Amino acid sequence: MARSGRAGVLERALEACFTGDVGALPELFTDDVSAWSPNFLAISRSELAEVVAERDESLSNVSLGIDALDVVGNKGYAEVRVSAMFSGPFLIDEETVIEPNGNELLLGSAVVAEFDGDKISAIRAYFDNVALLEQLVAP
Repeated sequence: MARSGRAGVLERALEACFTGDVGALPELFTDDVSAWSPNFLAISRSELAEVVAERDESLSNVSLGIDALDVVGNKGYAEVRVSAMFSGPFLIDEETVIEPNGNELLLGSAVVAEFDGDKISAIRAYFDNVALLEQLVAP
Protein backbone atom coordinates (compact mmCIF):
# COMPACT_ATOMS: atom_id res chain seq x y z
CA MET A 1 0.00 0.00 0.00
CA ALA A 2 1.44 3.36 -1.04
CA ARG A 3 1.88 5.92 1.71
CA SER A 4 0.33 9.39 1.48
CA GLY A 5 1.40 12.84 2.63
CA ARG A 6 4.96 13.37 3.78
CA ALA A 7 5.45 9.64 4.35
CA GLY A 8 4.60 9.09 0.68
CA VAL A 9 7.02 11.81 -0.37
CA LEU A 10 9.80 10.18 1.67
CA GLU A 11 9.00 6.74 0.25
CA ARG A 12 9.07 8.06 -3.35
CA ALA A 13 12.26 10.03 -2.64
CA LEU A 14 14.03 6.91 -1.37
CA GLU A 15 12.90 4.97 -4.43
CA ALA A 16 14.01 7.75 -6.79
CA CYS A 17 17.43 8.18 -5.18
CA PHE A 18 18.25 4.49 -4.93
CA THR A 19 16.91 3.54 -8.38
CA GLY A 20 18.28 6.52 -10.32
CA ASP A 21 14.99 8.25 -11.16
CA VAL A 22 16.35 11.79 -11.60
CA GLY A 23 13.09 12.96 -13.21
CA ALA A 24 11.18 12.48 -9.96
CA LEU A 25 13.43 14.74 -7.89
CA PRO A 26 11.77 18.14 -8.62
CA GLU A 27 8.44 17.07 -7.11
CA LEU A 28 10.12 15.57 -4.01
CA PHE A 29 13.00 17.90 -3.05
CA THR A 30 13.37 21.66 -2.60
CA ASP A 31 15.78 23.50 -4.94
CA ASP A 32 18.18 24.09 -2.03
CA VAL A 33 18.02 20.58 -0.54
CA SER A 34 20.99 19.48 1.54
CA ALA A 35 21.81 15.79 1.07
CA TRP A 36 24.51 13.78 2.83
CA SER A 37 25.76 10.21 3.09
CA PRO A 38 29.17 8.72 3.80
CA ASN A 39 29.78 8.84 0.02
CA PHE A 40 28.62 12.33 -0.98
CA LEU A 41 27.47 15.82 -0.04
CA ALA A 42 25.03 17.77 -2.20
CA ILE A 43 23.78 21.27 -1.42
CA SER A 44 21.20 21.65 -4.18
CA ARG A 45 18.72 19.54 -6.08
CA SER A 46 20.89 19.78 -9.20
CA GLU A 47 23.90 18.39 -7.28
CA LEU A 48 21.72 15.62 -5.86
CA ALA A 49 20.55 14.82 -9.40
CA GLU A 50 24.20 14.41 -10.49
CA VAL A 51 24.83 11.94 -7.66
CA VAL A 52 21.65 9.99 -8.43
CA ALA A 53 22.54 9.84 -12.13
CA GLU A 54 26.06 8.54 -11.37
CA ARG A 55 24.60 5.76 -9.21
CA ASP A 56 22.34 4.80 -12.10
CA GLU A 57 25.43 4.10 -14.23
CA SER A 58 27.15 1.83 -11.69
CA LEU A 59 24.22 -0.18 -10.33
CA SER A 60 21.55 -2.25 -12.04
CA ASN A 61 18.64 -4.42 -10.88
CA VAL A 62 18.21 -2.17 -7.84
CA SER A 63 15.71 -3.42 -5.27
CA LEU A 64 14.65 -1.31 -2.31
CA GLY A 65 12.98 -2.66 0.80
CA ILE A 66 11.60 -0.25 3.38
CA ASP A 67 11.50 -1.96 6.77
CA ALA A 68 10.20 1.04 8.72
CA LEU A 69 9.10 4.57 7.84
CA ASP A 70 7.56 7.24 10.02
CA VAL A 71 7.07 11.00 9.91
CA VAL A 72 6.80 13.09 13.06
CA GLY A 73 6.18 16.77 12.48
CA ASN A 74 8.62 17.98 9.85
CA LYS A 75 11.02 14.99 10.20
CA GLY A 76 10.87 11.61 8.53
CA TYR A 77 12.75 8.46 9.48
CA ALA A 78 13.25 5.25 7.52
CA GLU A 79 15.15 1.97 7.71
CA VAL A 80 15.89 0.57 4.26
CA ARG A 81 17.58 -2.42 2.63
CA VAL A 82 19.03 -2.07 -0.85
CA SER A 83 20.30 -4.76 -3.16
CA ALA A 84 21.80 -4.11 -6.59
CA MET A 85 24.16 -5.58 -9.16
CA PHE A 86 27.51 -3.78 -9.41
CA SER A 87 27.49 -3.55 -13.21
CA GLY A 88 29.22 -0.26 -14.11
CA PRO A 89 32.23 1.77 -12.95
CA PHE A 90 31.88 3.34 -9.47
CA LEU A 91 33.50 6.78 -9.32
CA ILE A 92 35.16 7.52 -5.98
CA ASP A 93 36.72 10.78 -7.19
CA GLU A 94 38.18 12.09 -10.46
CA GLU A 95 41.24 9.85 -10.13
CA THR A 96 39.77 6.74 -8.48
CA VAL A 97 37.32 4.41 -10.18
CA ILE A 98 36.32 0.93 -9.00
CA GLU A 99 35.57 -1.31 -11.95
CA PRO A 100 32.44 -3.49 -11.69
CA ASN A 101 32.76 -7.07 -10.46
CA GLY A 102 29.19 -8.17 -11.26
CA ASN A 103 28.48 -9.01 -7.61
CA GLU A 104 25.21 -8.34 -5.84
CA LEU A 105 25.64 -5.56 -3.28
CA LEU A 106 23.59 -5.55 -0.06
CA LEU A 107 23.31 -2.44 2.07
CA GLY A 108 21.25 -1.47 5.10
CA SER A 109 20.69 2.21 5.80
CA ALA A 110 18.92 4.55 8.19
CA VAL A 111 17.60 7.76 6.64
CA VAL A 112 16.52 11.03 8.26
CA ALA A 113 14.67 13.66 6.22
CA GLU A 114 13.50 17.18 7.03
CA PHE A 115 10.54 18.76 5.26
CA ASP A 116 9.75 22.28 4.13
CA GLY A 117 6.07 22.07 3.30
CA ASP A 118 5.50 18.94 1.23
CA LYS A 119 9.07 18.67 -0.10
CA ILE A 120 12.27 17.37 1.48
CA SER A 121 14.71 20.16 2.35
CA ALA A 122 17.40 17.97 3.95
CA ILE A 123 18.15 14.26 3.86
CA ARG A 124 20.86 12.18 5.50
CA ALA A 125 21.57 8.50 4.92
CA TYR A 126 23.64 6.55 7.43
CA PHE A 127 25.25 3.23 6.50
CA ASP A 128 28.46 1.27 6.88
CA ASN A 129 30.68 2.70 4.14
CA VAL A 130 33.43 0.12 4.78
CA ALA A 131 30.98 -2.74 4.24
CA LEU A 132 29.97 -1.17 0.93
CA LEU A 133 33.58 -0.70 -0.18
CA GLU A 134 34.40 -4.31 0.74
CA GLN A 135 31.59 -5.48 -1.54
CA LEU A 136 32.71 -3.16 -4.35
CA VAL A 137 36.27 -4.53 -4.40
CA ALA A 138 35.43 -8.21 -3.69
CA PRO A 139 36.50 -10.66 -6.41
